[in-house]
Amino acid sequence: MRIALGIEYDGTDFFGWQRLSHGASVQASLEHALSFVAAQSIAVTCAGRTDAGVHGRCQVVHFDTDVQRDRRSWVLGACSNLPSTVAVLWAQPVPDDFHARFSARSRRYRYTILNRAIRPALDARYVAWERLPLDAERMHAAAQSLIGEHDFSAFRAISCQAAHARREVKYLSVQREGEHVVVDIEANAFLHHMVRNIVGSLLPVGRGEQPVEWVAGLLAGRDREVAGPTAAASGLTFIGPRYEKRWGLPEEVSE
Repeated sequence: MRIALGIEYDGTDFFGWQRLSHGASVQASLEHALSFVAAQSIAVTCAGRTDAGVHGRCQVVHFDTDVQRDRRSWVLGACSNLPSTVAVLWAQPVPDDFHARFSARSRRYRYTILNRAIRPALDARYVAWERLPLDAERMHAAAQSLIGEHDFSAFRAISCQAAHARREVKYLSVQREGEHVVVDIEANAFLHHMVRNIVGSLLPVGRGEQPVEWVAGLLAGRDREVAGPTAAASGLTFIGPRYEKRWGLPEEVSE
């Protein structure tokens, strides 16, 4: 039997999603909890790995098991064995050909910037901080040049191991919500640090240090060294993937 799960997590205290030998990871915590429920070893596959400090609103994973448990048991049993910063939101049996990563049609991220003179206290784990005033409309205008299929080499981490840098951005929006500037982006897939590097290049535009056209020039130039710095991990949340409705997953990850 193949089971899909929706996972929520605060990534602040983890070294990222992927299981590691030298530090805490979300994957290892989840697999430990599921293995306890199943009374056998469980290994999960995720829709998209997140880096150290990055959060997940609805990460989707799948795993295979011959152990019979109802959905409630997978959810509550796992949650009772997980740290307080990780929760299983739902469990859903899926066909054997469903794959959390390869069946996903797109993935969505949100980057949240607290834009005020005083640093955050209550929300410090979940936002990036920019003390200088940002013009969200200029950032939004600059971001529109990134929509479509392009070579995103200018926004790719040097350590990125992807076979190529072509990705299709389906949606990119920058909006001000009170003291917050929120960047929402959806793409078929993402390169390592791609969202944080895009945000890092939109910030100089928002501060008025670069013209709106600068971001389009970075995209065309494909040179990571001249683009903006990588934005802080704390502001980034993986909202979740999207799948075809035929898989029968909850509405929040279906289209």
